[in-house]
Amino acid sequence: MQLNRENMPKHIGVIMDGNGRWAKSKGLKRTMGHKQGVENLRTIVKECKRLEIPFLTVYAFSTENWKRTQEEVSSLMWLLEQYMTRELKELHKEGVRIKTIGDINELPESTCKKLTEGIEYTKDNRDLTLTLALNYGSRSDITQATKLIADKVKNGEILLEEINEETISNHLSTNFMPDPDLIIRPSGEYRLSNFMMWESSYSELWFSNINWPDFGADQLQQAISDYQNRDRRFGNAK
Repeated sequence: MQLNRENMPKHIGVIMDGNGRWAKSKGLKRTMGHKQGVENLRTIVKECKRLEIPFLTVYAFSTENWKRTQEEVSSLMWLLEQYMTRELKELHKEGVRIKTIGDINELPESTCKKLTEGIEYTKDNRDLTLTLALNYGSRSDITQATKLIADKVKNGEILLEEINEETISNHLSTNFMPDPDLIIRPSGEYRLSNFMMWESSYSELWFSNINWPDFGADQLQQAISDYQNRDRRFGNAK
């Protein structure tokens, strides 16, 4: 597929959905779907790197996902640790910087340790920033930002009348990245599910019925192609 390299999204967000449905359709346990979903992340990271997209953020574990069974949560944490162990050197070699959003301190100690090691190991890379949204929820993030700003007002660091949209953006955990140009959700669902709701005010949304484990480079290119054919006006008259 021929893409316009002059009009590539600078930041793509992906809600990695459909692992369980993929597994069910094949008569497998849900954990096998998550395993295949983690494997597929490698494909999408490589394609983003090839297309020179500087930011990729993937919704890996939401604040609501703790409601799932202990077996499934434990499996997800183990898969995350395995991904960091297996992929870290290759990601570093490819110039990928690993970042996280969400409260990773609430994750198992071993998982948090692997993530922290990966963040430190790749901190100077700039070709692609891969952000893992873990124990993340946009409402929680906005709430935390509000508390931080309130504390600064209380301590006289910020005047109440100085608070604006930029102030809020600067206190969110996503403050190191541009707002997403394109948000992709596979699996046939049509909602953001508490993913970067503040940041996605003018994001282009792209949905697919394909479950995440089957979402490959071709589908990513199709999403980008559709993005390039949209008229992004940001509230301006046509």
